[in-house]
Amino acid sequence: MVRNMLKSIKYILISLALISLILGTSGCSIYLPWASSPPSPSPAPPTSSTPSNSSEYTNPDWTFPSEGSQVAQPLPDIASVVSKVMPSVVSVTTEMVVRDIFNREYTESAAGSGVIIDSKEGYIVTNNHVVQNAKDVQVELADGRTFPAVIVGKDALTDLAVLQVEATDLPYAHLGDSSQLVIGDWVVAIGNALGEGISATEGIVSRLNVSVAIQGNTLSDLIQTTTAINPGNSGGPLVNMAGDVIGTTSIKVAEVGVEGMGYAISINSAKPVIQELIHQGYVTRPWLGVSLYTVDPFVAAANKLSVDKGAVIVEVLPDSPAEDAGLREGDVIIAFEGKEIDTSDDLLQAILACQIGQKVTITFVREEDTKTTLALLQESPPPWD
Repeated sequence: MVRNMLKSIKYILISLALISLILGTSGCSIYLPWASSPPSPSPAPPTSSTPSNSSEYTNPDWTFPSEGSQVAQPLPDIASVVSKVMPSVVSVTTEMVVRDIFNREYTESAAGSGVIIDSKEGYIVTNNHVVQNAKDVQVELADGRTFPAVIVGKDALTDLAVLQVEATDLPYAHLGDSSQLVIGDWVVAIGNALGEGISATEGIVSRLNVSVAIQGNTLSDLIQTTTAINPGNSGGPLVNMAGDVIGTTSIKVAEVGVEGMGYAISINSAKPVIQELIHQGYVTRPWLGVSLYTVDPFVAAANKLSVDKGAVIVEVLPDSPAEDAGLREGDVIIAFEGKEIDTSDDLLQAILACQIGQKVTITFVREEDTKTTLALLQESPPPWD
């Protein structure tokens, strides 16, 4: 019994010795509970990176650079801009006939925006998609007056349209110069957001000269802005801090995780289109006279095409340049003026880059054969022909 107790005491002493050895060599800041105060640490030896006298780096005369040298600039007066432009902005309400999945017709209402650009003639600029297929169009001014409107002209490629109301002495907006915009400029969007009446939102220009593909068409020379653009804003003005219209709001990116990406058609691109719509009701462009569809692997397999990219012709209009050039339905255009064509939009943009009366080279695939033909582009006919 005594022997076992001595053995236990021996083991305890050995353990205490090991603990003392560990504490002595581990470098941990652990102090024994019975010690009156911790030992003073040894000072670190000076090194070449530690300045011996820090006062040589100080400057008692230093002050903040901005103090007394800069005057704070006021923020843009957005309220004045809104009050200047808002009277010229209108709510656009349309009724259109649509069909359900059983091909039954019914009437549907939609809301958009527009801006008056002519006081005497009553011309209003809006988006094509706001009035497309509309059988009735009504506009309401910010002061509550309501007028029936007629569609003067519309253009799907630029998503622009012009309306007209029979009224005089209307408030109108001044059209500015979008080429003067720089990234970071303040802008304000005014429109009939969500169909609940005219409202305003502010933001900045975040990108310029943007192209966005939408529903088989590419809109170019767009202004990207952080300004909130909601359904109903379409067709309303985007204005600068001088109250000048520098864009027509058109689309926004509405995806999960995407914020502050709205787009407006630059007014410099819109002006010639607006003028042509007022002059003749449509825009004149080079014309080939075909209806197209983009070829991809799925379309190629479903239609037994020998190529899996290009623009397949689904219709050739009578007396068109395409018919004169010998093109047929089912031909797949794969090159235009030496430029490779992967989609129908590629072909459309290539045609628009040409001149009326220009002779162009077209490479296409018919069944298994690759052929080349020449076509003389004509002036596009009125859309009602």
